[in-house]
Amino acid sequence: MRFNRRMSIGLLLLGGLALAAIMAPFLVGDPFAISPANRLRPPSALYPFGTDNFGRSVLSRTVYGGRISLIVGGAVAAISVVLGFAIGLPAGYFRRIDNVVMRVMDGIMAIPSVLLAIAVVTLTGSGVGTVIAALAVPEVPRVVRLVRSLVLMIRELPFVEAAVASGSSSFKVLWLHVLPHTVAPVIVQVTYVAGSTILTEAALSFLGIGTPATIPTWGNMIANARNFFSLAPWLIIFPGIAVSIAVLAVNLFGDGLRDLLDPRLARRVR
Repeated sequence: MRFNRRMSIGLLLLGGLALAAIMAPFLVGDPFAISPANRLRPPSALYPFGTDNFGRSVLSRTVYGGRISLIVGGAVAAISVVLGFAIGLPAGYFRRIDNVVMRVMDGIMAIPSVLLAIAVVTLTGSGVGTVIAALAVPEVPRVVRLVRSLVLMIRELPFVEAAVASGSSSFKVLWLHVLPHTVAPVIVQVTYVAGSTILTEAALSFLGIGTPATIPTWGNMIANARNFFSLAPWLIIFPGIAVSIAVLAVNLFGDGLRDLLDPRLARRVR
């Protein structure tokens, strides 16, 4: 596989964020260590990102916060693609269940994703697992609709009709002939799901209904820094930059992957 420039930059940024999050215990200090004597210190050699109102290192908390965002984004993307295929493949292939499934998906999509996530978190309580489930619910219908639309097109192609005429079972046709031709577009869509999820998770944490406030996340850091912005703007600037870099990396990777998997765009990019 030949990576293009955008895909390479996206992978480099994502790899750097993931490596920093994994190696956080060896790269930065304890994100919960309190030092009242060093509260609200500006960036310096000792504290490159400064300190917060409890004297905690903003660098340490920003690096550890990447763990939650990347885990949530990856988990929601994985759940969306699994359920999207599981629901979208039969919905697009079997006409009898198509209307029922799509009306359910339309009903879910009619509710704004942030409001739906807020409702789920409010009913079940805060926590990383709850946030993942709450953010996956509004994303699944989008993947289902994409998979269904691809299946509707692919099932009319000659090689699928030939497989059906030869006596192949519906499961075999879906698994061997339809599914492989839907993977590439869905993978590209899932990268955008991951980027959107990172932003939404930060928004929920900012509103105080995402992950518990005791867990360092980029959204929690920005929310806790609101009252100190005029005195210590670095409390918002650095986690905000981290969110922007993460979303930019995912979107660059998705754009590059789209160009790579689409033959028409691939010829134009070269």
